[in-house]
This record gives sequence, C-alpha cells and structure tokens, in this order.
Amino acid sequence: MKPACVLLAGGLGTRMGGVDKGLLTLAGRPLLAHVIERVQPQVAQLAVNANGDPSRFAAFGFEVLPDTVEGFVGPLAGVLTGLRWAASHNLPLLLSVPTDTPFLPADLAAGFIEAIDEEGAEIAIAVSEGRPHPTASLWPVYLADHLETALRGGTRRIKEFMQDYRVIEVAFVTEAIDPFFNVNVPEDLARAEAALREGTGRT
Repeated sequence: MKPACVLLAGGLGTRMGGVDKGLLTLAGRPLLAHVIERVQPQVAQLAVNANGDPSRFAAFGFEVLPDTVEGFVGPLAGVLTGLRWAASHNLPLLLSVPTDTPFLPADLAAGFIEAIDEEGAEIAIAVSEGRPHPTASLWPVYLADHLETALRGGTRRIKEFMQDYRVIEVAFVTEAIDPFFNVNVPEDLARAEAALREGTGRT
C-alpha cells in the first residue's frame, strides 16, 4: 500500500527573507510544484502542512494542514499533523518531505518501505552522501500519540525523537546532483535553476 504524504511547509523561511520557500519560482513554476511532481506518483494521499493563510496554497489543490501543536515548534509538529491526517484516511504510513527539495528520488517511498520490511524497522530516514535528511522520512501512524507527548514535553529535533525507535537509514545515490539538495538561500535557487537547465536535475 502506498503511504500518505505530508509536504512540510510550516517553516518560517528566515534565510530566504521570511518567504514561503515552496512558492519561490524555479524554472517558471513554484518550487513546491517540482516537489509534488516527484512525490505524487509515489503516494496515496498528499497534503501540505503550513501555518497562516491556507489560501496561498489553493492553486495546488491539496488540503492545507496547520500544525496541531501551537508555537511554530519545528518540523516535528508538521510530522505529527501529518500522522493525524493520515490516520483519518486509514493509511498506516506517512511519508514526510520538505517543500524545498526539487530533486527527490522517484523511488523514495518504495525504498523506505522495502528497507522497513527487510529490517523490521519502525521509521526510515533518507541518507545521501553520508548525510541523513531527517525531514525526508517514513513514519508509522501509531507513533502519533507518542510524538505529541514528546512535543509537548519539549522535544524539537527529529533525530532526538527517533532515538527511542527502530530506525533504518536508507541511502539514495547521488548522480549529477544530490537528490536531497534543498533550497535554503538565493544561491541555492540559482544552482537548482542551472541543474534543471542542464538536465542534471532530472532522473
């Protein structure tokens, strides 16, 4: 069964001047559109986690989910929101991905599910070039209550929460560009534009 997917757009985008990174233009389309193009074929349901006015994402046609825990406490709040939403659709797994990663692997969800099945893990986390990418992970919905307790108890870092569970790190190959390359500053956006122009951002 394909997982649900939550696109994590709840951050403040401080290094990009406080704008929604997913709405930045990349090759004539919003950055978020590139992410959706990558992940939508891999998942059963898709929603955007974002705080504030949801109408700014209306053009994408997906449900917009504000954090269920107040205070802009980070991506774990978006994961929790996604877990609650996935449960409401009777989907047992949630894929979380950030909205500033336009080159995500086409086999991200399948790679995670295969690794979890083979290793008996609970959570899968993406790795590329030896670096983990905690926001690109696969989560079981049954962790929602545990995660909410942790968040309300002050846990903020994804890897801090994960340390109490069976986690498998799943390595994805970098070819022309790191598939988890993310846009944090204007220079990153220019690099992504160049990769798409040259065809190195396509798989």
